[in-house]
Amino acid sequence: MLKSLFGGKPKTKRAEKRAVRRELLAIDGADVAINVRLNPRARRIVMRVHPDSGEVMVTAPTRGGMAQALAFARGEAQWIARQLERRPKPVPLMPGAIIPFLGVAHPVRHSTLRGPAPVWAADGAILVSGHLEHAPRRIADFLKRQAREVLASRSVEYAARIGLRPSRISVRDTRSRWGSCSQNGSLSFSWRLILAPEFVRDYVVAHEVAHLKEMNHSPRFWAQVKILSPDVDRARRWLREHGRGLLRYN
Repeated sequence: MLKSLFGGKPKTKRAEKRAVRRELLAIDGADVAINVRLNPRARRIVMRVHPDSGEVMVTAPTRGGMAQALAFARGEAQWIARQLERRPKPVPLMPGAIIPFLGVAHPVRHSTLRGPAPVWAADGAILVSGHLEHAPRRIADFLKRQAREVLASRSVEYAARIGLRPSRISVRDTRSRWGSCSQNGSLSFSWRLILAPEFVRDYVVAHEVAHLKEMNHSPRFWAQVKILSPDVDRARRWLREHGRGLLRYN
């Protein structure tokens, strides 16, 4: 989501010293934060609306100053409003929500019965007991625990197929990437993968495990990924189309 205004070439090449200013812009009766960054190397004004946070960032050439950048943002107030309206609405982890646990829609229900744990899955639903104010934390802990078990098990399995073993496997609340592999063989995954279908989780695990052998994205790397998880194209397409929607659940 990007809006731009082209300008001429800067007359100077000063060091990249950036000034940032935060302003509030009234859009449809609400105050929206606009972050303006001046960059001496910028050749045009570029405005982006972050698809998750809704943060509006304007990057503009230094020569035009803050006034020009803010005027550009004010002139595009309706464009900003449309981008914000298109953002997926957040889904609180509370009874009444529907969560795609393991890629399948599960309603979240409050239970007055004693279960095997504070939160458990049964009969196509996620059940949470105890006081409602503790529900979001308990449900998040449940999902992260399930993600850790599923992703660790699959990582060890896939790594064994290529004669390797991860040095460490962790699950985090990352929002910019689904998985990573460090130089020392440590794998890390987003817990939100537990919300995705199995073929998507398998692809992400295969991708990171393949990095244990090929720390690049060469043809040999992709050949290794496809051996571990043949449904690569389908999984990548699913992540492009639906991946950002998994970030709604919090």
